[in-house]
Amino acid sequence: MSDEQFDTFSTPIDDRYLDDYTPGARYRFGEESVDGEEIMEFARRYDPQSIHTDPEAAATGPFGGLIASGWQTAALMMRLFADNYLTANASLASPGIDELRWVRPLRPGDRLTLICETVEVRPSRSKPDRGVLTTKATLLNQDGDPVLTATALNMVGRRPGADAG
Repeated sequence: MSDEQFDTFSTPIDDRYLDDYTPGARYRFGEESVDGEEIMEFARRYDPQSIHTDPEAAATGPFGGLIASGWQTAALMMRLFADNYLTANASLASPGIDELRWVRPLRPGDRLTLICETVEVRPSRSKPDRGVLTTKATLLNQDGDPVLTATALNMVGRRPGADAG
């Protein structure tokens, strides 16, 4: 992973618009992690299954130990996505996430980085002040193994004046 080349944005996150994303560009962001207590706390509230809430039961389960809920893994991905990739000033909403996959378990102490690949930047035909940004997101653990993959769709505002013409 260390010899891979990644892009950088020419504009800061608080001045980024749809027009600042380039199809094919790849970015790397990190790092987030969770410990066992955070995993159990999240799961007790939102996903109360023993593989997430009970280390002893989880040790005899299919994963051989405590693992994070996939929803917590998705939330960690979203944190990295929002803090680093998605524009802070022109993000309008999201119609959803496609192809969300939990590829392997997130375990206590795993350190996560996010790879974002800009797939498509499509200005709206009906609302020229905005468009849709499609991004392939891959969350990796400290070994470079994928933990989560998803395709994110975001409605993003265009730079003022970009729709003129």
